Amino acid sequence: MLVLLGVLVVVAGFATRRNPLLVVGAAGIVTGLLGGLSPREVLAAFGTGFASSRAVTIFAITLPVIGLLERYGLQEQARAVVARFGRLTPGRFLALYLLLRQATAALGLMSVFGHAQTVRPLAAPMAEGAAERRHGPLGETAREKLRSFAASADNVGLFFGEDVFLAVGSILLITGFVNTTYHTHLEPLELALWAIPTALCALAVHGWRLLRLDRTLEHAAADTAGAVK
Repeated sequence: MLVLLGVLVVVAGFATRRNPLLVVGAAGIVTGLLGGLSPREVLAAFGTGFASSRAVTIFAITLPVIGLLERYGLQEQARAVVARFGRLTPGRFLALYLLLRQATAALGLMSVFGHAQTVRPLAAPMAEGAAERRHGPLGETAREKLRSFAASADNVGLFFGEDVFLAVGSILLITGFVNTTYHTHLEPLELALWAIPTALCALAVHGWRLLRLDRTLEHAAADTAGAVK
């Protein structure tokens, strides 16, 4: 039971808004020590986990590249490109991004889009550019709302799109567990097909929310203009 105190460390750390990396690291150390591991064994466990999950650190390669692109005007060019399409509103653009994200995830192309490589340097600035063209300079609240909706479009598209791809890890995990536990012969293709209606519903619901964003921004711009007058 004492080992479960590591969970308490995580809860307390996030409740007090500490650095997530430090919180998780401290929880791992506490759990290991309470589980009877020596400090050396705890350190070895951290090293083994890091070595077996090196793909998680791929951001260390992409981050400097994206930083250089932004320094030399990537976001400004993204805004200039979206400004050429007069009828493209922020909601329509993000709905289109949601569709592309979900379609590519359904084909197994999980890394084609993403927060680091697409949302921050391209999708969010393009949505902001479309909003500024229609409503003028954005307030901080409207800008943060646009960025959060851009991130949500990526999250929803990936989460519900990847399950349509029959070779994704979650599908293989489910089929392996069910077949082993219940001695059935569930095939990954069966789960992938059943994921299609859910993906379409997610596309419809969140796409509608993204399209409603245009009206929200219009009301915010009208309120701001009224307050200025």
